Amino acid sequence: MDDVVFMVRAGSRAVCQLQLDLICERMDARPATLPTDAVGSGWVARAVPRMTEARTGDGPGPSVG
Repeated sequence: MDDVVFMVRAGSRAVCQLQLDLICERMDARPATLPTDAVGSGWVARAVPRMTEARTGDGPGPSVG
């Protein structure tokens, strides 16, 4: 598990995706999960700092778009 995880929760997929994009851009992060409503508490997405990718050697996360 990553040390730092950013989470977005929103009422719609579009707003969740927009905020995920902003976090990734402004915090130099990459998506860890794309927006999903499977949790039952609105739309949720997560991102992790890119430095985690370099440290663990993981490839790029899911595409955002």
